[in-house]
Amino acid sequence: MLSGLEEHINGFRVISGALTVEEQSALLMELAEIVRAAPLVRPLTPWGKPMRVGMTSAGGYGWTTDRRGYRYEPAHPETGRPWPAIPERLLALWARYSDVETPPDSCLINHYPEGGRMGLHQDKDEADFNIPVVSVSLGDPAVFRMGGLQRSEPTSSITLYSGDVVVIGGDARLAFHGVDRIKFGESSLLAAAPEFGAGRINITLRRAAAIDGAASAASGA
Repeated sequence: MLSGLEEHINGFRVISGALTVEEQSALLMELAEIVRAAPLVRPLTPWGKPMRVGMTSAGGYGWTTDRRGYRYEPAHPETGRPWPAIPERLLALWARYSDVETPPDSCLINHYPEGGRMGLHQDKDEADFNIPVVSVSLGDPAVFRMGGLQRSEPTSSITLYSGDVVVIGGDARLAFHGVDRIKFGESSLLAAAPEFGAGRINITLRRAAAIDGAASAASGA
């Protein structure tokens, strides 16, 4: 049976409990290793306001923002080093749930501390909107909101729990979505990774560049 949010727009799919507790813990340790190589940052929005989440990435491109705008970049904004590789565990999830053969070249890792949220937005900095976004939740539950292709359209919400996987494709690929709040302190999973602290981690696997390898999306074009 579809949740109310899955009925809201075609192409949005939730796989509840896709990762066991053991798989979540193993993935958390891999993410902690990524953060040690590519530390979390709180980037500035184009209008100069710091985001409410800590961010890092893995893969060929990492998403970033500053006064120059939203875009993908091949290196960490502070260290200047290339992003770490995407863990095989996440590549396997992409192969299982994305329904496309094209591999992801970007893995955005967001850490939501207490009070963390993400306003309604579209994921539209990628080169090919026919390729879905695959999202993984770890830690505290989050109240996720999905709207339509216009910011003014009605929205629906659902609570995502640690180990849930979300696929955003089809009609939902360019829909407005965001995180209203996290239910801080309901999960102890992140206590094992001091690199993050308490809260929630959201991982989104994406294809930033065109399938032919052209990195037009990485330049912000």
